[in-house]
Amino acid sequence: IYADPAKRLELYFRPKDPYCHPVCANRFPTSTMLLKVKRRTKKKKQLDTEEQIQPEVHFEMEILGTVTTVYKFQGMSDFQYLAMHSGPDGKQTSMYDKVLMLKPEKEEFFNRELPLYIPPPIFSRLDTPVDYFYRPDIQHREGYNNPQVSGENLIGLSRARRPHNAIFVNFDDEEIPTKPLDAAVQTWKKVCTNPVDKKVEEELRKLFEVHPVWSRNAAKANISVHPDKLKLLLLYLAYYMLTGPWRSLWVRFGYDPRKHPEAKIYQVLDFRIRCGMKYGKRA
Repeated sequence: IYADPAKRLELYFRPKDPYCHPVCANRFPTSTMLLKVKRRTKKKKQLDTEEQIQPEVHFEMEILGTVTTVYKFQGMSDFQYLAMHSGPDGKQTSMYDKVLMLKPEKEEFFNRELPLYIPPPIFSRLDTPVDYFYRPDIQHREGYNNPQVSGENLIGLSRARRPHNAIFVNFDDEEIPTKPLDAAVQTWKKVCTNPVDKKVEEELRKLFEVHPVWSRNAAKANISVHPDKLKLLLLYLAYYMLTGPWRSLWVRFGYDPRKHPEAKIYQVLDFRIRCGMKYGKRA
């Protein structure tokens, strides 16, 4: 924990209980000293008197070093959940020996009839108290009208839409485009200033002749071109499918995959893997 400044120090009050929720400490910089104190007591010999002689106490102090980092437990402890079951008579029985597998078990261990026990993963997202001041919503008051403002007076609602010259086609559209927009042609002619760009254009044309449908990543893997120029070149040679079996793919102008049975091999199979399984963990 100390090696990673982004982590919090966890303290478990029941370390052997897997259902124990820890309390967390935050890391803070400090400039203090570590002091070692020894208390030595020297007893005196008691004389033959009724008076009690107090022992001599000496303290020895030594500075061991400086402390630059400290962890402070400032948060509240989370709710704790015990593996217990309440019977009909209100008697509490422990379920730890029934739900925890501490050694390799036989099939009978998993086929036993047990009460439903599903512990929640977490109760509260925050461990520090927050003052939430309840205020009435003025928009719900009777007679309130929203002020008339224009979009020019609103700041930071969303980023302005970027101009694009792509042609988007839905699966239900009757017609498909046969040529690019004039703006897309002019944009590509403007950036196509050297022989390398001309060569890339010819390579992408040959790719669309071999396969009329391509994804952006597949086209990028087959030709050597900058991603910014590939984006403009795709607008110049193909249209983009928004929905249907060829969703998120670029299709050559004039080619309708819905009318060609052989285009079924270009359909998209969208299979998504959760982040936890990507690194060998099941989320």
